[in-house]
Formats: sequence, C-alpha cells, structure tokens
Amino acid sequence: MRKAKVKYDNHWAGTLQEDEQGYHFQYEKDYLARKGNAVSLTLPLQEAPYHSATLFPFFDGLIPEGWILDIVEKNWKVNEKDRMGILLVACQDCIGAVSITPM
Repeated sequence: MRKAKVKYDNHWAGTLQEDEQGYHFQYEKDYLARKGNAVSLTLPLQEAPYHSATLFPFFDGLIPEGWILDIVEKNWKVNEKDRMGILLVACQDCIGAVSITPM
C-alpha cells in the first residue's frame, strides 16, 4: 500500500492511497472544515472517499509526458506503467496549486 498527501496551495487537502483494490482519495476533515477549494472539478469536496480501479484522471494528468517522463523513468528507475510511483517522485512541485508528497 502506498499513500500520498495531496496539497492544495500548500494546505493538506487530502490523502491518495493505492492498494490491491485500486485507488482511494479522501479529503481531510480540517480541509473540509476550512472550506478549501476542491483539488479538481472531478473530485468535488465531500466527506466520503472516492474509489477507482485506475488512477483518477486528474492525478494521472499531473504526470509529465514525453522527454520529461523519460528523464523521470531513468533517474528514479520507475517503470512507465507504475503511475502511482511516477506521481510520487515527479509531482512534488507541479505547475499549479496541487502537489503530491509521499507519506
């Protein structure tokens, strides 16, 4: 099982988890209480966790492509099919408000 903190504008917005059932994303209670922004329009604010058999399209979209992805795969020795692994090593400082930090 792998977990990551999902931050929105440097605030801990939620937790992304990968396990044998797939992927799960849940907003943090403190983040919901302060009425922060949703990390994506496809993941609106809610208390209940989100579940998916594949990596949520929003998070998959944060992963670099092309020659940058090649550099990530070679430098961190991550398989291109390991989307969560790539997300954990390459998306700690993304363009935009969302970042991913391994737990």
